[in-house]
Amino acid sequence: MLTDPDPNLPEPEDDRELDQARLRAIQDALAHEQGAAIDHLLEPLHEADIADLLEQLGDVERRTLLRLWSGQIDGEILSELDEAIREEVIEELPPDEVAEAVRGLNTDDIVDVIENLDDETRADAILEALDDIDRIAVEQALGFPEYSAGRLMQREVVTAPSHWTVGQAIDHLRGASDLPEQFYHVILVDPRIRPVGYVTLGKILSSARDVALSEIEEESFRTFEVTDPEDEVAYAFNQYHLISAPVVDANDRLLGVITIDDAVRILDEEAEEDILRLAGVDAEEAISNRTRDVVRRRFPWLAVNLVTAVLASLVIAQFEGVIAQVVALAVLMPIVASMGGNAGTQSLTVAVRALATRDLTGANVWRVIRREVFAGAINGAIFAVVMGIVGVVWFGSPMLGVVIAVAMVINLIVAGFAGVGIPVVLEKAKIDPALASGAFVTTVTDVVGFFAFLGLAAIWLI
Repeated sequence: MLTDPDPNLPEPEDDRELDQARLRAIQDALAHEQGAAIDHLLEPLHEADIADLLEQLGDVERRTLLRLWSGQIDGEILSELDEAIREEVIEELPPDEVAEAVRGLNTDDIVDVIENLDDETRADAILEALDDIDRIAVEQALGFPEYSAGRLMQREVVTAPSHWTVGQAIDHLRGASDLPEQFYHVILVDPRIRPVGYVTLGKILSSARDVALSEIEEESFRTFEVTDPEDEVAYAFNQYHLISAPVVDANDRLLGVITIDDAVRILDEEAEEDILRLAGVDAEEAISNRTRDVVRRRFPWLAVNLVTAVLASLVIAQFEGVIAQVVALAVLMPIVASMGGNAGTQSLTVAVRALATRDLTGANVWRVIRREVFAGAINGAIFAVVMGIVGVVWFGSPMLGVVIAVAMVINLIVAGFAGVGIPVVLEKAKIDPALASGAFVTTVTDVVGFFAFLGLAAIWLI
């Protein structure tokens, strides 16, 4: 949400209208190359709002803004940008300006900026601009597996010996000159720098000075190994309501800490990827991507869809004679397939999300499948009655009404089974269910729908 509305902008009815009004004003200023107006419009905005604006502008407008704006792209703006847009912006900036922008970021944010750069020269320039300690920390993080806890963690950690008292911890914090800008816990370590617990700042400030830190430890304490997948880390943060958690190496020695903001970002990215992949859209696609990138990323899934459509057409081709004799079948058969496809997509969406949140497991999968099958049967029976009546009233054929009614029940039952069963099978096969399930489920419901409807018509109507 954009803040501090410009007095020259029209009075908005809500925040969205304010966003749109400001965007139009900036686009108008860009069209007339009015640098002062751009400065005035951007000056009150938060870094995240500036990042949103950059993502909403087209390529040419974005380059014009970067040229006319007297302000500078700082590290916070870069870290908020979508990956594709971030690289575009970095390509337009002088290397020294990029290096200066990221210098003030935490190491995890610097890693996030560098790891997505295709230009190694710019990545090296950013590393060279960092302080020795930060550069070593970033280089070590980049050496860990992609999408691992090691890439997600920040090296700025506040620690204290486990035998200290609250008073000793407070004195240490007050005297330290290199504390992180934000932190939530003081991590307790043993003499070998292995984390053994942590204490919240609130507990420290509200306890007497002579209380041992070990007496006010949090029960939620848990650690992650540096190679743990980031999605498992994010799941644990959500499941156990963590605020921060230490990251350790193979010898349990403290390497860094992961904080709640990073875990929430991963959860958001995972949910967004699931939604996009269910529609056969690449997870990296953004509203501001170039046309050629959109074409390149969508083409494979459209090709898959074409193959599945051909398969359904082959089923229809087996009943050409039946359709020629009963023309009404050509009118009604898309209804059966469409209803099955929608029902399958509903079950599929629930199943994929449940798999992502680990609510759908081997222990309850058959119960969920039975529920979806029964729901499909009940909905199928209700709509079967409706379509049966439609068949009789529209075409004057009671038997045609029976055919479409029975086909509807069969396809909705199969849709419920396939909508849950296919994602589970794909996950067992180590294939992303969000990415591949849609094509399989649609194929099953189309094939079964056409086969059931036309097959029953061939038996009962001919």
